[in-house]
Amino acid sequence: MEEKQPSIILKASKIISDFFNPLLSLFIFFLYMSIKNYSLKDSLYYFLPILLIIMIPVIVWLVWNVKTGRYTNMDVSNRVQRKTLYIFIATCIITYIVFNYVKNGYLDFVMLFILILLFALQISNFFIKSSMHTAFNIFVAALFFAINPVAGLIWLGIAALVGITRVVLKRHSPKEVFMGALIAFIVSFIYLYCNIQFQH
Repeated sequence: MEEKQPSIILKASKIISDFFNPLLSLFIFFLYMSIKNYSLKDSLYYFLPILLIIMIPVIVWLVWNVKTGRYTNMDVSNRVQRKTLYIFIATCIITYIVFNYVKNGYLDFVMLFILILLFALQISNFFIKSSMHTAFNIFVAALFFAINPVAGLIWLGIAALVGITRVVLKRHSPKEVFMGALIAFIVSFIYLYCNIQFQH
Protein backbone atom coordinates (compact mmCIF):
# COMPACT_ATOMS: atom_id res chain seq x y z
CA MET A 1 0.00 0.00 0.00
CA GLU A 2 2.86 2.35 0.84
CA GLU A 3 4.44 1.50 -2.53
CA LYS A 4 1.40 2.83 -4.40
CA GLN A 5 1.37 6.19 -2.76
CA PRO A 6 4.00 8.67 -4.01
CA SER A 7 1.35 11.35 -3.43
CA ILE A 8 1.70 14.95 -4.61
CA ILE A 9 2.80 15.95 -1.09
CA LEU A 10 5.49 13.27 -1.10
CA LYS A 11 6.70 14.28 -4.58
CA ALA A 12 6.74 17.99 -3.71
CA SER A 13 8.55 17.25 -0.44
CA LYS A 14 11.23 15.29 -2.30
CA ILE A 15 11.76 18.11 -4.82
CA ILE A 16 11.98 20.79 -2.07
CA SER A 17 14.21 18.64 0.14
CA ASP A 18 16.57 17.69 -2.71
CA PHE A 19 16.81 21.23 -4.07
CA PHE A 20 17.41 22.98 -0.75
CA ASN A 21 20.07 20.58 0.45
CA PRO A 22 22.79 22.26 2.58
CA LEU A 23 25.35 22.40 -0.25
CA LEU A 24 23.04 23.98 -2.80
CA SER A 25 21.61 26.46 -0.28
CA LEU A 26 25.14 27.59 0.65
CA PHE A 27 26.08 27.67 -3.05
CA ILE A 28 23.13 30.03 -3.74
CA PHE A 29 24.17 32.28 -0.83
CA PHE A 30 27.84 32.48 -1.85
CA LEU A 31 26.84 33.15 -5.46
CA TYR A 32 24.47 35.93 -4.32
CA MET A 33 27.10 37.40 -1.99
CA SER A 34 29.87 37.38 -4.58
CA ILE A 35 27.66 38.97 -7.26
CA LYS A 36 26.35 41.59 -4.81
CA ASN A 37 29.69 42.54 -3.22
CA TYR A 38 32.30 42.05 -5.91
CA SER A 39 33.06 42.75 -9.55
CA LEU A 40 32.93 39.71 -11.86
CA LYS A 41 36.70 39.17 -11.61
CA ASP A 42 36.77 39.57 -7.81
CA SER A 43 33.71 37.37 -7.37
CA LEU A 44 35.51 34.60 -9.28
CA TYR A 45 38.53 34.99 -6.99
CA TYR A 46 36.20 34.77 -3.98
CA PHE A 47 33.89 32.03 -5.22
CA LEU A 48 36.23 29.63 -7.06
CA PRO A 49 38.27 28.57 -3.99
CA ILE A 50 35.02 27.81 -2.10
CA LEU A 51 33.84 25.74 -5.06
CA LEU A 52 37.16 23.91 -5.55
CA ILE A 53 38.19 23.37 -1.91
CA ILE A 54 34.80 22.69 -0.29
CA MET A 55 31.83 22.14 -2.59
CA ILE A 56 33.22 19.92 -5.36
CA PRO A 57 35.23 17.67 -2.96
CA VAL A 58 32.15 17.19 -0.73
CA ILE A 59 29.95 16.29 -3.74
CA VAL A 60 32.61 13.84 -5.03
CA TRP A 61 32.93 12.35 -1.52
CA LEU A 62 29.15 11.87 -1.24
CA VAL A 63 28.77 10.32 -4.71
CA TRP A 64 31.76 8.01 -4.19
CA ASN A 65 30.54 6.81 -0.77
CA VAL A 66 27.00 6.19 -2.06
CA LYS A 67 28.36 4.29 -5.10
CA THR A 68 30.64 2.11 -2.94
CA GLY A 69 27.81 1.44 -0.47
CA ARG A 70 29.42 3.18 2.52
CA TYR A 71 26.50 5.65 2.60
CA THR A 72 22.91 4.51 2.17
CA ASN A 73 21.89 7.72 0.35
CA MET A 74 23.08 11.22 -0.60
CA ASP A 75 21.35 12.65 2.50
CA VAL A 76 23.45 10.37 4.72
CA SER A 77 20.42 9.71 6.91
CA ASN A 78 22.24 7.04 8.90
CA ARG A 79 23.66 8.41 12.17
CA VAL A 80 26.75 6.17 12.17
CA GLN A 81 27.56 6.95 8.52
CA ARG A 82 27.30 10.67 9.28
CA LYS A 83 30.44 10.69 11.44
CA THR A 84 32.82 10.36 8.48
CA LEU A 85 30.81 12.93 6.51
CA TYR A 86 31.16 15.51 9.31
CA ILE A 87 34.91 14.86 9.52
CA PHE A 88 35.38 15.19 5.76
CA ILE A 89 33.35 18.43 5.48
CA ALA A 90 35.16 19.93 8.49
CA THR A 91 38.54 19.05 6.91
CA CYS A 92 37.52 20.83 3.67
CA ILE A 93 36.31 23.93 5.54
CA ILE A 94 39.46 24.12 7.71
CA THR A 95 41.59 23.74 4.54
CA TYR A 96 39.69 26.65 2.96
CA ILE A 97 39.97 28.84 6.09
CA VAL A 98 43.75 28.27 6.21
CA PHE A 99 44.10 28.84 2.44
CA ASN A 100 42.08 32.06 2.62
CA TYR A 101 44.02 33.32 5.65
CA VAL A 102 47.39 32.65 3.99
CA LYS A 103 46.28 34.12 0.65
CA ASN A 104 44.21 37.11 1.80
CA GLY A 105 45.37 37.70 5.37
CA TYR A 106 41.97 37.55 7.09
CA LEU A 107 39.82 34.97 8.83
CA ASP A 108 36.70 34.11 6.82
CA PHE A 109 34.00 34.87 9.38
CA VAL A 110 31.19 33.10 7.49
CA MET A 111 33.21 29.89 7.05
CA LEU A 112 34.24 29.97 10.70
CA PHE A 113 30.57 29.96 11.75
CA ILE A 114 29.73 27.22 9.23
CA LEU A 115 32.47 25.19 10.93
CA ILE A 116 31.02 25.99 14.39
CA LEU A 117 27.56 24.90 13.19
CA LEU A 118 29.04 21.69 11.79
CA PHE A 119 30.82 20.90 15.09
CA ALA A 120 27.64 21.62 17.06
CA LEU A 121 25.70 19.23 14.79
CA GLN A 122 28.43 16.62 15.13
CA ILE A 123 28.28 16.82 18.93
CA SER A 124 24.47 16.54 18.85
CA ASN A 125 24.81 13.52 16.53
CA PHE A 126 26.13 11.50 19.48
CA PHE A 127 22.73 11.96 21.16
CA ILE A 128 20.24 12.73 18.39
CA LYS A 129 20.43 12.79 14.57
CA SER A 130 19.75 16.53 14.18
CA SER A 131 18.50 17.60 10.75
CA MET A 132 21.39 19.10 8.75
CA HIS A 133 18.99 20.26 6.04
CA THR A 134 16.98 22.30 8.55
CA ALA A 135 20.01 23.59 10.47
CA PHE A 136 21.94 24.77 7.41
CA ASN A 137 18.92 26.41 5.80
CA ILE A 138 18.23 28.36 9.00
CA PHE A 139 21.87 29.45 9.08
CA VAL A 140 21.71 30.42 5.38
CA ALA A 141 18.66 32.55 6.31
CA ALA A 142 20.84 34.31 8.92
CA LEU A 143 23.60 34.85 6.33
CA PHE A 144 21.07 36.39 3.93
CA PHE A 145 19.53 38.42 6.78
CA ALA A 146 22.91 40.06 7.53
CA ILE A 147 23.02 41.36 3.93
CA ASN A 148 19.33 41.71 3.09
CA PRO A 149 16.72 41.24 5.88
CA VAL A 150 13.88 40.55 3.40
CA ALA A 151 15.87 37.78 1.69
CA GLY A 152 16.71 36.42 5.16
CA LEU A 153 13.06 36.21 6.17
CA ILE A 154 12.12 34.58 2.85
CA TRP A 155 14.87 31.98 3.37
CA LEU A 156 13.66 31.37 6.93
CA GLY A 157 10.29 30.43 5.38
CA ILE A 158 12.15 28.08 3.02
CA ALA A 159 14.00 26.56 6.02
CA ALA A 160 10.67 25.89 7.79
CA LEU A 161 9.34 24.24 4.63
CA VAL A 162 12.50 22.12 4.34
CA GLY A 163 12.08 21.02 7.98
CA ILE A 164 8.52 19.87 7.23
CA THR A 165 9.68 17.92 4.15
CA ARG A 166 12.28 16.05 6.22
CA VAL A 167 9.49 14.73 8.46
CA VAL A 168 7.15 13.99 5.51
CA LEU A 169 9.92 11.98 3.80
CA LYS A 170 10.60 10.15 7.11
CA ARG A 171 14.26 11.18 6.98
CA HIS A 172 13.88 12.78 10.41
CA SER A 173 11.46 12.78 13.33
CA PRO A 174 9.94 16.14 14.42
CA LYS A 175 12.29 16.03 17.43
CA GLU A 176 15.37 15.74 15.16
CA VAL A 177 14.14 18.66 13.01
CA PHE A 178 13.53 20.82 16.10
CA MET A 179 16.97 19.93 17.46
CA GLY A 180 18.62 20.96 14.17
CA ALA A 181 16.59 24.18 14.20
CA LEU A 182 17.53 24.95 17.82
CA ILE A 183 21.26 24.47 17.18
CA ALA A 184 21.05 26.63 14.04
CA PHE A 185 19.13 29.41 15.83
CA ILE A 186 21.76 29.57 18.58
CA VAL A 187 24.68 29.65 16.11
CA SER A 188 22.81 32.13 13.85
CA PHE A 189 22.07 34.44 16.78
CA ILE A 190 25.76 34.49 17.80
CA TYR A 191 26.78 35.04 14.15
CA LEU A 192 24.36 37.98 13.70
CA TYR A 193 25.39 39.49 17.06
CA CYS A 194 29.11 39.27 16.15
CA ASN A 195 28.34 40.62 12.68
CA ILE A 196 26.67 43.71 14.19
CA GLN A 197 29.55 44.19 16.66
CA PHE A 198 32.18 44.09 13.91
CA GLN A 199 30.26 46.60 11.79
CA HIS A 200 30.25 49.24 14.56
